[in-house]
Amino acid sequence: MQVSVEKTSELSRKMTVSVPEEVVQEKMAARLKSLAREVKIDGFRPGKVPQHVVQKMYGDRVRGEIAGDLIQATYYEALQDQNLRPAGHPLIHSSDETEGFKYTAEFEVYPEISLEGVEQLEVVRPVSTVQEADVDDMIEKLRAQKKEWKAAKRASKKHDRVTINFSGTSEGENFTDGKVEAYQVEIGANQMIPGFEKNLIGLKAGDSKTFEVSFPEEYGNEKLAGKAAEFEVEVTSVEGPVLPKIDEAFIKAYGVEDGSMDSFRADIKNNMERELEQALRGKLKTAVMDALYEKIQIAVPNTLIDQEVENMMKPYVETAKRQKMKLDDLKLPRDMFEEQAKRRVVLGLILGEIIHKNDIKIDGDKVRSTIEDMAKSYERPEDVVSWYYSDESRLNDVQQMVLEDQTIEWLVARAKVSDETINFNDVMSKQR
Repeated sequence: MQVSVEKTSELSRKMTVSVPEEVVQEKMAARLKSLAREVKIDGFRPGKVPQHVVQKMYGDRVRGEIAGDLIQATYYEALQDQNLRPAGHPLIHSSDETEGFKYTAEFEVYPEISLEGVEQLEVVRPVSTVQEADVDDMIEKLRAQKKEWKAAKRASKKHDRVTINFSGTSEGENFTDGKVEAYQVEIGANQMIPGFEKNLIGLKAGDSKTFEVSFPEEYGNEKLAGKAAEFEVEVTSVEGPVLPKIDEAFIKAYGVEDGSMDSFRADIKNNMERELEQALRGKLKTAVMDALYEKIQIAVPNTLIDQEVENMMKPYVETAKRQKMKLDDLKLPRDMFEEQAKRRVVLGLILGEIIHKNDIKIDGDKVRSTIEDMAKSYERPEDVVSWYYSDESRLNDVQQMVLEDQTIEWLVARAKVSDETINFNDVMSKQR
């Protein structure tokens, strides 16, 4: 076997493999001999068909089969011989030469990754604590979740709920399919397009109003995105929010058995601190990843980006199937995913190299504690833990997540870290 490799671009390779004719003939002879014992041909007893007859009838087919076998047998051997690491499947072309067998395999290879400077990353670490004022805000949010509505004989204001009938037109065309009846809007909840809810302030039941606002440029309906629209609104009712009292019954409804305010606040604060810790870890991880992405520049195999784009599109494809839609109807351009796909591939390759070069091993105790933390929110945590450990693929997902977290910890321990104090709401605003 002879192997030659041509570098067609930074990561693209064209590998040519040649196998001598005597090897091909040796394999053909063995295959035809075996075939002669099996085939049935008129005029010959089973197993007595002459070799030249079998050759004439089945030679081309057998040679084609052997060509496939030779590719299977020699491709990985040739890669090892040339010390090549292909990224993705090759594109293979076989030649029609009468002497011997030759094929070319075109593929991309994994990039060489230099980790120079990876131990001097500059990272800003967010720091935050839960203040008593943050607990007060959370209690008010819990009250708001249980609010009731009471009819108000006054003009509407922010945080009221109004029931309206409305219609909308843009460029002379009605886009609300006539009039929408009995639609409830909580003013200030931002459920409508920007500017709509503001126009509902100051209206009483029975009032009508016509106003113009514009749809956002990124609005989901392409026909309306960025367009001005005129709305005609009739208010049928105005209701004001009525918040519940924070009494023993209210507190017990959130699982605090003694119903006391001190226990309620302590329970809320513990939950907030747990959420804050997770959010801060996530922000630190993102900061490290950003620093890595900027510091380590590598060429990226298009094959891997294509694969990642496909992975990112899968949820949309599944949704389209469930809704019996054509994928083209979703209008998902490749560039919508490409930059994020490239980032994922690059960071995956860099982290893999760091793990390999520094022999970072999965910590089994951290895997166990991670699974136990994930199980805490379930009624029977021990069953959830068993569920993960009973399936290799589920356990592997957690192991890879933990290994990535360990690698981030390894990088942080060696990085130039500066702390930045952030208030609770600013940390959590991007998490919700």
